[in-house]
Amino acid sequence: MDKITLIEKLSNARGASGFEDEVLLIAREYCKDFARFEEDSMRNLYIYPSYNKGNRPLVMLDAHSDEVGFMVQGIKPDGTLRFIPIGGWNEKSLPSSAVQVYTENGYINGVIAAMSPHLMTAEQRNAPVSYENLVIDVGATSDKEAKSFGVEVGAPVVPFAPFACDKNGVLHGKAFDDRLGVACMLLCLEKLKDIELDVDIVGVLSSQEEVGERGVTAVMGRIKPAAAICFEGCPADDTSAPSYMIQDALKGGVMLRYMDRTVICTPRFVAFARKTAEAANVKVQMAVRSGGGNNGAYIISANGGTPVIVAGVPVRYIHTFNCLATVEDVDSNVDFGVELCKKLNADVIGTF
Repeated sequence: MDKITLIEKLSNARGASGFEDEVLLIAREYCKDFARFEEDSMRNLYIYPSYNKGNRPLVMLDAHSDEVGFMVQGIKPDGTLRFIPIGGWNEKSLPSSAVQVYTENGYINGVIAAMSPHLMTAEQRNAPVSYENLVIDVGATSDKEAKSFGVEVGAPVVPFAPFACDKNGVLHGKAFDDRLGVACMLLCLEKLKDIELDVDIVGVLSSQEEVGERGVTAVMGRIKPAAAICFEGCPADDTSAPSYMIQDALKGGVMLRYMDRTVICTPRFVAFARKTAEAANVKVQMAVRSGGGNNGAYIISANGGTPVIVAGVPVRYIHTFNCLATVEDVDSNVDFGVELCKKLNADVIGTF
């Protein structure tokens, strides 16, 4: 499976928090020739490459498999569906967006309803967007018909935004947070199989990050890595921030995060990672965030303390239906992960 096909499959995979199964199947297929797998009841997937030797420090490459989505909360008499968010959304971006709703017989298409302007009153035009006045329409004319389609309360819902990669190397699609991180992690695992390392590696696809880093909590109760690298799809700010504040720009390379709302990444690990990237001529951009969060927030304090860094692919418009990123930045993150793993050993990790 080539790189773009991998990214396409991961982006198109339907995997709201708690329902990440399709993503895990893709990862298993990609790594089946060079790794063994373990999976826990929270759908965390552990990938142990065959090139591990044991009795060496274990470095965890983490990427969360889930995406923001929705869940059906009720079926109205007219056949439309009330729903609530899974993860954080900008409600203003939702009306008229295409979705897919899970049924036992497969996903069916729907749309988050937007009233035609021809039918709107002045009051409706000016009303704020909220989940209380949004519904999903699957084309049913009654609650009975919606149920005959297989729709049930509790069904997960995900955006429908088919992936594309254009001739300029621009990636278009949904769920780039964090399917691009997953792609980077899997590509790193594959590239490392031809390199002599001083550490063992475990790749982890962690579940339910978008609802409070729940999956990685179980992960860190199961394994005890000596250090961890979190691969993320991070919000690009190059079209919204003043020039002196841009810290996550498309084609700017790896976003290496100092801190966000939930974590101050291990400073000595961050410094080592930055120097490693610069020595290898891998583009890196440093970020300080007042918001956001990631699995590093839990990893850093688990098991008595675990050194952690966060490496991100810049993504415009994360947590919306249509994201933009670049192949160039994916490549930078893969190169970064490989170069960093090459430099890690027990002595180096001990300095963090």
